[in-house]
Amino acid sequence: MAKEQRAPMPQGFWIIWTTVALDLVGFGIVAPILGRYAERFGASGLDVGLMFASFSIAQMVFAPILGRLSDRIGRKPVIIISLLGTALGSFITGAAGALWVLFLGRIIDGASGASVAVAQSAITDIAPPERRAQLLGMLGAAFGVGFVLGPAVGGLAAFGGPHVPFYVAGAVAAINAIAAMIRLPETKKPLADKMVTRDEVKASKYLRSPLLTRYAVAGFISITAFAGFETTFSLFGERRFELTEGSTAAVFLLVGLMLVAVQGGAIGVLTRRWGSINLLWFGLGVIAIGLLSLGASTVWPTLIVSLILLAFGQGIAAPSITALVADAAPPNRTGEALGYQQSVGAFARVVGPIMAGAMFDYVGVAAPYIAGAGLSAVACVLIWAIAKEPQSTNLQHD
Repeated sequence: MAKEQRAPMPQGFWIIWTTVALDLVGFGIVAPILGRYAERFGASGLDVGLMFASFSIAQMVFAPILGRLSDRIGRKPVIIISLLGTALGSFITGAAGALWVLFLGRIIDGASGASVAVAQSAITDIAPPERRAQLLGMLGAAFGVGFVLGPAVGGLAAFGGPHVPFYVAGAVAAINAIAAMIRLPETKKPLADKMVTRDEVKASKYLRSPLLTRYAVAGFISITAFAGFETTFSLFGERRFELTEGSTAAVFLLVGLMLVAVQGGAIGVLTRRWGSINLLWFGLGVIAIGLLSLGASTVWPTLIVSLILLAFGQGIAAPSITALVADAAPPNRTGEALGYQQSVGAFARVVGPIMAGAMFDYVGVAAPYIAGAGLSAVACVLIWAIAKEPQSTNLQHD
């Protein structure tokens, strides 16, 4: 195990990691301030919600398309296209003079948001199967880095005026695209024409296989639950614990740092010990317990334990399901399969906040977390059933 831990990173891994981290820094600059920025153009709360939803809907539609394109022409050009689209969307948002222009900028940015799924595909290209979960987990840690650095950079940029953070985010994406043109390696290896032809015929069957479908369902319901937590926690914290905006931000910062620690360090050792499928159902179970505990929490110790459970469960579940989808996909359809998985996640981030917000308003402040715990438990049982099936059945594509 010590030798495995000291194994060198595959060539190009850190360049891919840096590309994703910088992309997420740009997202982290924009996301926290977009709602307040939109109010300058007369946006209502519903308008702001629809604006965030438009990003996820565009991502849901275009992630499989760009994933399939990366299978055909390579990962590098699609990542560059995505980064340039992100830059364009950010510049349009910064230059907006009307509310509809903000929507246009968010839709362009969302449609370009497949760079993460394509980067995940690039990692699966260069990683041996036994190290996929570890390296995908480290790639997931780039999310935490982006969300830690992004708001800080955005806050400093805002001193220059309300438009400046969006221009900074656009500049980060544009510079990142140029750097990717120069340094990013192409990881997609060309397949023999005969192999491509055979897999083209079976592609639709592969991507509708029972195994990939169940992973998609499990991913959807678990992300729906977690997105509901992210959406309503600031309201919950204010009602139950009198948290201010600053203290709520500090809570999310700590959750992000723990996600980075789990995905960036622990996931490799845990995967070698238990395997991705076992880690996935266990992580979903931990999320369910954490959400249930959060809904019942009325004192600080319970709240802290609940958040630790949520961060740990999400930290091991997210890279595990990505590795499993990559393993289950045919070799020349990895990008498309991961694109579909990202599309499902984007749809869940539309459904989750709406469902959680409605339950918070009309059922009770703890209702989103109790419902989320139930959803996570269903996903846990679904994945546990897959884990108990014979391996030959799990690997069957058609």
